[in-house]
Amino acid sequence: MMLPLDLLMFAALIIAILIGYPVSFILAGIATLFAILGHFTGQFDMSLLGALGQRVFGVMTNDVLIAIPLFVFMGVVLEKSRIAEDLLETAGRLFGTLRGGLGISVVLVGALLAASTGIVGATVVAMGLIALPTMLRNGYDARLASGIVCTSGTLGQIIPPSTLLIILSDVMSNAYQQAQFRQGKFTIETISVGQVFAAALLPGLMLVAIYIVYLLVKAWLSPASAPAMQHEGERPSAREISGAILPPVLLIIAVLGSILGGIATPGEAAAVGAIGALLMASARFGNGNRKLVVAGAASLALLAVLISVHPVRLQRSDVGPLDWAAGALATLLVIVSAAAILQALARTFRADVLKPVMNSTLSVTTMIFATIITASIFSLVFRGLGGDHRIEEFLTNMPGGPDAALLFVMALVFLLGFFLDFVEISVILLPLVAPVLILMGHDPVWLSILIAINLQTSFLTPPFGFSLFYLRGAAPPEVTTGQIYQGVIPFIALQIAGIGLVWLLPQIATTLPGLIF
Repeated sequence: MMLPLDLLMFAALIIAILIGYPVSFILAGIATLFAILGHFTGQFDMSLLGALGQRVFGVMTNDVLIAIPLFVFMGVVLEKSRIAEDLLETAGRLFGTLRGGLGISVVLVGALLAASTGIVGATVVAMGLIALPTMLRNGYDARLASGIVCTSGTLGQIIPPSTLLIILSDVMSNAYQQAQFRQGKFTIETISVGQVFAAALLPGLMLVAIYIVYLLVKAWLSPASAPAMQHEGERPSAREISGAILPPVLLIIAVLGSILGGIATPGEAAAVGAIGALLMASARFGNGNRKLVVAGAASLALLAVLISVHPVRLQRSDVGPLDWAAGALATLLVIVSAAAILQALARTFRADVLKPVMNSTLSVTTMIFATIITASIFSLVFRGLGGDHRIEEFLTNMPGGPDAALLFVMALVFLLGFFLDFVEISVILLPLVAPVLILMGHDPVWLSILIAINLQTSFLTPPFGFSLFYLRGAAPPEVTTGQIYQGVIPFIALQIAGIGLVWLLPQIATTLPGLIF
């Protein structure tokens, strides 16, 4: 009797991760070990490893994944330039005089930062350093305050643009294509990042609304746990509000609007976001001199409009005066934009911001791509050992049909979220189960959002919830680890309720992409 190497391979992966070894090394090492074992036992064809080079090349040239380092750069710039602090301070003074209002302001700022940075760690740390002490000074229960900060920070995983949604869109698109090939379809459809972003928008806002309703009810039932803010500064003026909120909102509109409107690819939109974040940081470090920043931003906007209205192609044989005028205007706009970008780079370098931003972007991007590449090696060997057929047989023969299979996968993702990172779950587990679920009739876009909310919850679940670690490092000493863990429990329940709503009402996730695409 032959050993079930595919099951042993998956078990070895989980054990090695729980021991604490770096995931990328584990994936590559276990894949290599079991490929050799499979070769000697006659269960694996070593010629399959010839596809590794093609798989790695496919990852490195993937147009969707190219957006990841640019979105990470955008988020880190906004975090390091302390634009998030301005938002938190302004929102706290705006809503803090209401009972529970300070908590609501943290949720709203978390949503805004999610749409402009998409980085959970940066958001949680910023709010842990600024908002948490303010809430504690104003009499908030430490458990409630900790839960608010942790949960608001995780909105960066479900509100686009987010790294999770980019990875999920790529994984689900590949799974959708595999499912169609298995059905004998060779004129295949696919799903795009824009569709997943559009599908995530309403569920993300729904979660924000659920959190706010919970805080209002909590403040009404237990006023002592979420009292009104006591004289933490004057109410902000309209100019202060617009100065703190308007730039991030315009950046969000530029990035999301260009993707959802079909104007730009995810990579191009991410480049717009990265440049926009640099210009915002330049305005902050410019000691009041913002003329070139404004001119550069306006030039970029006008350049986008000009190219869409009258494309500049001076190499054509039928170039007329209007083309030359458009070319001259485009050249001028490019010069002004380039000058603004160079000024932004110089200012952020002098402020000692650019180097930490580049280091953080490099480390985060390297971690993500190393995991994706080594996961593709693991997946190749696992499929070569017959693991994908075992999973398909298990799910299709499960009592209860497609709904029971999906419930099992969702429960498995939730449980793995206690121990694994969202990137690991996305690139290891989902390529194995998603094609089967799609073959069973589940809509891939809707499925992406269900899984995204589930993976968002993994940031809150102890013992390895990353938001808990981030807040533990940023929280005041008087806030205990036990209080942080207790504080997130109600919000985990709210997350599960959000998953249930999207499950029962698929229109929440499917209406917007259906209208746009």
